[in-house]
Amino acid sequence: MSAPPLQTAATAQPVHRILCPRSIVIVGASADARSFGGFVQGNLERWGYDGAMHLVSRSSSEINGRPCVKTIDELPEGIDLAVLAIPEGGVLDAVRQLAGQRCHAAVLFASGYAEAGAEGQAKQQALAEAARAAGILLVGPNCMGFTNLAAGVPVTFEPMPARERESRPAIGVVAQSGFMAANLREALLGRGAPVAAVFSTGNEVSVCVEDVIAHYIADPKIRVITVYVEQIRRPQLFLQLAAQARAAGKPLVLLMPGRSARAREAAQSHTGALAGDHATATSLLQGDAVVAVDSLDELLDTTAILLRYPQPPAGGTAFMTGSGAMKNLALDFADDLGLELPALTPATVSRLTAMLPAYAVAENPLDYTTIGVRQPGLIGELVLTMLDDAHVGNIVLAIPVGPTMAQRDKADHIVPAVAKATKPAVLVLTGDASPIEPFFIEAIEASGVPLFRSADRALRALRHVAAYGEALQRAARAEKVRAKPVTALPLPGAVPPNGTFAEYQGKDWLARAGLTVPRGALARSADEAVRIAGEIGYPVVLKAQASALPHKSDVGGVLVGLADEPALRAGWVQLHANVGAHRPELTLDGALVEAMGARGLELVVGARRDPDWGPVVLVGLGGIWIEALKDVRLIPADMAEEDIAVELGRLKASAVLHGIRGSAAVDLRAIAHVVALVGAQMRANDQITEIDINPLVAYPAGSAEPVLALDALVVARVA
Repeated sequence: MSAPPLQTAATAQPVHRILCPRSIVIVGASADARSFGGFVQGNLERWGYDGAMHLVSRSSSEINGRPCVKTIDELPEGIDLAVLAIPEGGVLDAVRQLAGQRCHAAVLFASGYAEAGAEGQAKQQALAEAARAAGILLVGPNCMGFTNLAAGVPVTFEPMPARERESRPAIGVVAQSGFMAANLREALLGRGAPVAAVFSTGNEVSVCVEDVIAHYIADPKIRVITVYVEQIRRPQLFLQLAAQARAAGKPLVLLMPGRSARAREAAQSHTGALAGDHATATSLLQGDAVVAVDSLDELLDTTAILLRYPQPPAGGTAFMTGSGAMKNLALDFADDLGLELPALTPATVSRLTAMLPAYAVAENPLDYTTIGVRQPGLIGELVLTMLDDAHVGNIVLAIPVGPTMAQRDKADHIVPAVAKATKPAVLVLTGDASPIEPFFIEAIEASGVPLFRSADRALRALRHVAAYGEALQRAARAEKVRAKPVTALPLPGAVPPNGTFAEYQGKDWLARAGLTVPRGALARSADEAVRIAGEIGYPVVLKAQASALPHKSDVGGVLVGLADEPALRAGWVQLHANVGAHRPELTLDGALVEAMGARGLELVVGARRDPDWGPVVLVGLGGIWIEALKDVRLIPADMAEEDIAVELGRLKASAVLHGIRGSAAVDLRAIAHVVALVGAQMRANDQITEIDINPLVAYPAGSAEPVLALDALVVARVA
C-alpha cells in the first residue's frame, strides 16, 4: 500500500463523530440499489439508522421515499459524516464544497490515489491539503468504510444484512485493507464472537489506524483490539497507545506482514544489518505487550481467546486428551512452536492420581484414557485441577465430537466445567468438519468457551496468549527501568563527518558508562607504542585507528600476539603498510595498543536508533558466527536485566552459554548487565544512533572480569 510521508504526531484525532454520526449525507446517492451509494443507503435503512439521512443526487429527486438535493450547497450545515460514493474525478471539488457546509468528516471509497503511482500520489496530496484546509477528517481514500455494530451504523458499500446491535463486551477491528477488514468481520462473526466495530482506513489521508485504536481504548464496549496494518505511519503514537491499551486491560492483537521484506541497508555495523525495519518494530511492539501474530489464523484465534480471557496469567500450557496418539502429536507440535508444556507440581500429580484409573499417568500432557465415556463430568474436574497448578497458565482440552449422546454429555457436563476456568481454557473438537449438533454449538456459544476444530491452531494461538501473559509482567518491569534516572554521557568528542567514532574513542566512552575494555591506549608513534606495551605487559594487540576505518581487519589493520618490543616495532611498520596499500588516502589517528584478552565465548551486543521507532538492542553470538548463524535476539532498550537473561536463553545456540563439551558456563548476569547498559545509554543519549560491540567476550561466573569488549563502534547523528 503506497502512503503519504510518515507522521510522528503524539496525539490521535477523535473519530467518535465518524463512528457514531448524528447525521449522514450520501453524495452520489442513486436509485440503483447495486451502486455504491445504493448499497450504503440500503445498509443504513435495513439497520434502522436513527440519525438524519441526506441524499445528494444529480439524477433523482427522491430515493426510497427520501428527498434528494442536486448539489452539496443545498445541504444543511454541520452534517457529521459525508459518504462520497462518487468517482475520483469529482472528489476534490466535493470536499471543498463540504467545507462550505461545515461538514465534520467524509468517507471516501474511490481508488486511483497513492496506490496508483506518481500521478495518484499527487492527487492524494492535493486531496489531503484540501481536507486540512477545510478542517474535514477523511476516511480513505481506497477504503471500504466502517461498520459500527454496537451503534447500528453500517457505512460501507458491501450489502450488509441487518443485525441486532451488539451489547456484549466485544472486539474492535481496524485494518488498512478494506478486504481484510471485511474478512476479519465475517470470520469473527461466523464463529459467534461479538464484534463492536470494524473500521477500514485505506490510504489514510487523515484518519489513521492509530486514531481508531485510541477510540477503541476509550470505548467501554470494546475488550480486545484486533489490528491489520501494512505500515504503521505514526510509530511513537502507536507505542503510546499500546501502553494505554495495556493499562486499560485491553489486549492489542496485531498482524503486520513484512517479515520477508529486505531489511534496511546496514550503516556501519552488524546491528544495522540484522535489525531490519519489521524486526525492530515487532521487538518494540512486543515490549509494550502488543500481541504480534504471524498469520491470519493466529490473528482470529488469538483474538477469540483473549476476548474471553483479556488478562491471562504467565505460565505454560497444559494439554488434555483421551488419546495417546493426540498426546504424542501435541508433544511434537508444542516443541516445534517453542511452547512450554510444564511439569506439574507434586500436589497436582497427587490430586490427578486420585481421580484417574491406575493405568493412567498423571502428567502434562495428560491422557485421561477412556474414563470420559462413563464419567463425562470427571473431565471437567480434571481441567480445573490442571489449571489450579501454579506452573500452568492455560489449557487445551482436545476431545472428539462423537455421536449425539456423547455430544449431549459434553454439552451438559464438560462445557459448563470448562466455562468456570479463570485461566484461558479452550475446547478442541476433533474430527475436522464432522457435524456438531445445534444444541452442542448453542451450549458452547452461550458459555463463551473458545472453540477450535484443530489442536494445531489452538496451540499456536495459546503460544501468543502465554507470551502475552509474560509480556504484561515484562512491560511492568520495563516501566520500573524507565523510571530510574540514567546519566547521559557526553559524546567521545566532536562528531566525525561520517558519524562514526574511532574504536579508541568509542571504547573510552563505553568504559565511562561501565563497560570493561582491555587495558591499553592510543599510540601515535612506534616509541609511544613500546612505552604503552611496557606498562600493560606483552603480548599486545595493535589496531589501526581512524573514524573512516570502522572495519580494520578488512585492510590488515589488526595485528595480534605481538610478544615483545621487536615484534611490536615490526608490527607498527607492517600495520601502516597494510593500511596504506588499501587506503592510501587515509590518515590514521594512531594505533591502539591493548593487552591480549583471554579466550572466551564471543558475543555481539549492539544497538541502533530507528528513525521512526527509536532504539532497539541486539544480542547474540559474535565474531564470525554472527555472519554464519545470525543467531540474535532483538529487544527493547528498556528491558529489565532479568528479562534480558531470559532472551539469552532463547538463542538457538543458547546451550553454549551454559557450557558444552567440558567448557564452563559463562556469566549470564554480566552479559545481561552489558545489554542493559547499552540500552540505557541509547535511551539517555538521543545523539547516539548506533553502538556495536563485537566481540564481547564472556567468561565463567566468578571471573575477575566476566565480560570484556574487544572491539566497539559508537555512531552519532551528524548535525
